[in-house]
Amino acid sequence: MPEPDPRVVAALSALDEPFAILPCDPALADTAEFCAAYGIPLSQSANAILVSSRRPPGKRAVCLVLATHRLDGDGLVRQRLEVKKVSFASAEETVAVTGMEIGGVTPFGLPEGLQVWIDPSVMNTPWVIVGAGSRSAKIRVDPAVFHRLPHAKIVSGLASPAQQQPISNDAD
Repeated sequence: MPEPDPRVVAALSALDEPFAILPCDPALADTAEFCAAYGIPLSQSANAILVSSRRPPGKRAVCLVLATHRLDGDGLVRQRLEVKKVSFASAEETVAVTGMEIGGVTPFGLPEGLQVWIDPSVMNTPWVIVGAGSRSAKIRVDPAVFHRLPHAKIVSGLASPAQQQPISNDAD
């Protein structure tokens, strides 16, 4: 039985939007492996990536981008956070900040006040797979749910189509 994080289920239930919980072998939770194993197109799967400022430290946001896209961390993300340097958060920092392991990070059920930025390409899909807060499940949602998500903003230019490999930085 899939085991999503209870905070994620509570957050989705509060939004009163339909969603489906999909089982996931924890060893296959990273995006590329999940999509290959379960027959999900990369274009229907989104990565939730925690970015964190390095100079100055302590500013963060979760960015949701399709697996076929590349996050513009050095450009737009850095500018929006108003910092000099950002990077993907480490696995340890991701767990400490979100309470979720890489491979299960999702925009739902995050701590209060953590910004969520969503690339418009995510909104142009009929449905999308995102993390479920754990590595043992994924969630299928209609992207319209993101319009109702507190602290979420659609951010033009957040990501662009990847030239070669889709991002699979183990973040969902």
